[in-house]
Amino acid sequence: MLTASTLILLATLAGYALLCAIRPFAVCRTCSGTGLREARKGMKLCRRCRGTRYRLRAGRRLRNHARRVHTEGTCTRPTTDKERLPWQ
Repeated sequence: MLTASTLILLATLAGYALLCAIRPFAVCRTCSGTGLREARKGMKLCRRCRGTRYRLRAGRRLRNHARRVHTEGTCTRPTTDKERLPWQ
């Protein structure tokens, strides 16, 4: 039987996954959403968000990576009779 702490943890993870699906971008923490940061000689573009003011959430980055790995592992190239693969 699941304990209360396990249920709270699962609910939190499900909520974060839903948040990443609905709003994949969050305000940049380095520049506080301005797109600029202070430098010695003045203002420069933020390196973290590259001036876009938003960053991709960690959960969404993880989901994108998992989807890319799955797609690259399951996609097959159609071959013709003329083309021979090295192991054939």
